[in-house]
Amino acid sequence: MNPLLHRLQPYPFERLRQLTRDIMPNPALRPISLGLGEPRHPTPALIEEALTSSLKGLSSYPATAGDPQLREAAAGWLQRRYGVAVDAATQVLPVNGSREALFSLAQSVIDPTRPGATVVCPNPFYQIYEGAALLSGAEVAFANSDPARNFAPDWSQIDGATWARTQLVYVCSPGNPTGAVMPLDEWRTLFELSDRHGFVIASDECYSEIYFRDEPPLGGLQAAKALGRDDFRRLVMLTSLSKRSNVPGMRSGFVAGDAEVMKQFLLYRTYHGSAMSPVVQSASIAAWNDEDHVVANRELYRTKFAQVTPVLQAVMDVALPDASFYLWAGVPAAFNGDDIAFARGLLAQYNVAVLPGSLLARSAHGSNPGAGRVRLALVAEVAECLEAAQRIASYVKSL
Repeated sequence: MNPLLHRLQPYPFERLRQLTRDIMPNPALRPISLGLGEPRHPTPALIEEALTSSLKGLSSYPATAGDPQLREAAAGWLQRRYGVAVDAATQVLPVNGSREALFSLAQSVIDPTRPGATVVCPNPFYQIYEGAALLSGAEVAFANSDPARNFAPDWSQIDGATWARTQLVYVCSPGNPTGAVMPLDEWRTLFELSDRHGFVIASDECYSEIYFRDEPPLGGLQAAKALGRDDFRRLVMLTSLSKRSNVPGMRSGFVAGDAEVMKQFLLYRTYHGSAMSPVVQSASIAAWNDEDHVVANRELYRTKFAQVTPVLQAVMDVALPDASFYLWAGVPAAFNGDDIAFARGLLAQYNVAVLPGSLLARSAHGSNPGAGRVRLALVAEVAECLEAAQRIASYVKSL
């Protein structure tokens, strides 16, 4: 067996199951989960119709590069959303969800024969980043989130020697779990470091279409264009329909950016066997070409957060994020920063499941930046999320 598999850590949800296996939740209350970030709004009818009307595509082997129409749809969306122009033939690849691409990109980018091969990622983070790095033979360096900057990662924590060994940097903007959006100045800093040390930047932007302010979140390609980097050198952005269009089970997204990186990534994926089903491609074309359902979806989240956030703010340290569908809440002082104890007590007494922040992070630079916080995924309907918030408020008041 591959010895690198032993370096992987259990997924946060598996760790939480182990930490709560002795708990019998309050049977008087129906269970409500704010733990899993799985979109639960209805899938738009236009996507379902496109999916079912293209079943004849099942009789054909798909090309790894995808249907030209799908690549054009993705390029058209990038132009409309970010004002950036990409060559659909050489700078866009469809992928089976951003998770698959985040993992496989590292396998095609990392050269493990170079001493000290390193991947830098934010902390807390989406655990695929760490797993992808370790299974590519690299080490992981973490940039802790900074509470003073709405929990955006502090890239200055990475020293010069580490940057010199870095081959790949994962950026998550809007961030999971914090919802922080990286501003242009920080993109400039990363681009300058990339020019100096030659590493690739992978910008995970799967939450980009769920935001609460008038100005949509800045994207990586958009930042590059603003800074005169129209070739998108050493930059790849990854996005998905899962959150934008409420189709997590469809497993559809795309990757776009540096043509040379994309060429090598396509070569890897051709052997990896990751071509997208023609049926899913047809539905994806319909999704990327329609914006009305995205606007409606965003309004559902805005309504939900507008009702839920004040209830929680009355009892916890929590604020509306820049974007995404998470609240990153501080546990009450009575717990002395023990987010796991808070989650266990809430589950036992009020039958509400939340994800402890310490399970989403690693100890680095002298601390675990997720400790003392919990991630609340507001993915259910408004009434259910509001009931969960009211139970959490009752729990905190009972302490």
